[in-house]
Amino acid sequence: MAVPSWLERLRAARKTALVQDGKRKIHYLFEDGKEMAEEYDIKTGQLMSRKWREKNTLGGTGKWQVEVGEPTSPLLGALDSELITESSSNPIFMRKDTLSSFQWRIRNLPYPKEVYSVSVEEEQHCCVIRTTNKKSCPKASTTSDKPR
Repeated sequence: MAVPSWLERLRAARKTALVQDGKRKIHYLFEDGKEMAEEYDIKTGQLMSRKWREKNTLGGTGKWQVEVGEPTSPLLGALDSELITESSSNPIFMRKDTLSSFQWRIRNLPYPKEVYSVSVEEEQHCCVIRTTNKKSCPKASTTSDKPR
């Protein structure tokens, strides 16, 4: 049996759509139990977010994984029972797709944008973001075990 193409899977999915807060929201439920939620701007038609969710090993619903757009607010996630979470001061990377380009956006940078430089490593097929800040290692203070 051939694996169905993406378009066939999309057509076969159960879809629900609504307009709310200036966004067109579409929810897809696929035959294999996976879910996808997309939000489009009503005025521009741009994809603002795309999230995926699938059932966990016990059959319950898992957490949403953000593919496009901004992740949900850390304050909203505070109701989860996680004991260890990442710092809210860490940079946040997100993807934004438009009709003419793919954009990568970085939020919550600790320094002004003039401090950063972006380069492309063609051999490794990646983008590198560097700072011009020179980080110096503080000298470790040593203590003596000898009595005074």
